Amino acid sequence: MPVRFALILGFGVVMGFGLSVGRTVQAQREIEPPVTASADADNDERAVPWQDARLLAEVLEHVRKEYVENISDEELIEAAIRGMIADLDAHSAFLDPQEFDEIRISTTGEYSGVGIEVALENGVVKVVNPIEGTPAEKAGVLAGDTILAVDDVPVSVDNLNDTIDRMRGKAGTAVKISIARADKKDPLEFTLARAPVQVHSVRDKLLDDGVGYVRISHFSETTAPDLERSLANLKKKNGAALKGLVLDLRNNPGGVLEAAVGVSDVFLDDGVIVTANGRAADARFEMDARPGDALDGAPMVLLVNGGSASASEIVAGALQDHRRATLVGSQTYGKGSVQTVVPLSDGHAIKLTTSKYFTPSGASIHEKGIKPDVLVNEKDLPPKKEGADVTESYGNPKDDYELQAAIVTLQQKTGGAIRQSRAP
Repeated sequence: MPVRFALILGFGVVMGFGLSVGRTVQAQREIEPPVTASADADNDERAVPWQDARLLAEVLEHVRKEYVENISDEELIEAAIRGMIADLDAHSAFLDPQEFDEIRISTTGEYSGVGIEVALENGVVKVVNPIEGTPAEKAGVLAGDTILAVDDVPVSVDNLNDTIDRMRGKAGTAVKISIARADKKDPLEFTLARAPVQVHSVRDKLLDDGVGYVRISHFSETTAPDLERSLANLKKKNGAALKGLVLDLRNNPGGVLEAAVGVSDVFLDDGVIVTANGRAADARFEMDARPGDALDGAPMVLLVNGGSASASEIVAGALQDHRRATLVGSQTYGKGSVQTVVPLSDGHAIKLTTSKYFTPSGASIHEKGIKPDVLVNEKDLPPKKEGADVTESYGNPKDDYELQAAIVTLQQKTGGAIRQSRAP
């Protein structure tokens, strides 16, 4: 039985995170074959009209014979398919075997490599972060290092994916990485044994007065269990139940449908989380919360902005509609569709928009977004430094203006039991 992946992707494949060695993470959902004929069976099973097939063949023949450069038939057919799928909407796509493999790898949240997140910065490839417990972190690779070469092949800033692919590979195999470090005159060389790397999307911090802060950077198969572990860790640090929680989904472009539902379910006792409607039977569904609120009703603030999309908006819509959390920040992106990745016979796949989803109140947020309960005017935010990663300040009450607003909102919900001692 073919396996399909249900995705709720934002603009791009988890933007920003796509430059990491781990790339994106999606979940996997097995789709049962339909047991009854589709209502549109006659329409779905009709043959392509011969006039249309002839038109396509005619165009291909002209391109083959007359285009200025010689293009193989395989390239022409693939280009035709890519154009057909891409013309449907901004989120559907034809995936070659390598692109499909990226999604299949990312469904588990695990890949085999050295564990380095990288980004382009001022024309060089910088180490953003060596992931804890990975070969790179154990060998002493540091954030801020510049990657010069991989297996003696110089890094090309025009093809960062090539650098990422060279660092990945079968577990146990060796890879040599050349690195420049600011306080070292000569380049450093590390020979690392590739190993399984688990990419986590959740980080936590205990703020003043028993307030927890949790940031989710993207939604993957591990997000919901990682969130539950973070909440348990915060309670342990606090020595008691949390008085409140700030859940940060700013600049979280989405990820996996099931992960968004799982995160919502952590805080909801019952009720609808999301519904979806599509043409196929498996594209029409409703997902509901199960009993149990990890915070036992403690107040929540959800931070969102224009970079909060798709899966983030499922969580925001569910918690707002059920009045479980107060949304603080700016209008979300507005993507209300579900993509399913369908494997094809030759290793290719298509990522196809199959459903439109709705919040528990029945609202569609597509091209509208979700309006926060407490609007933070982006003009009031401190100006971003050129080339700086805005997310670096997230979670620091002294520098994070929107987090300050979230703490004030929690303070109001608890009648002043929560102080804002770290804010200016």
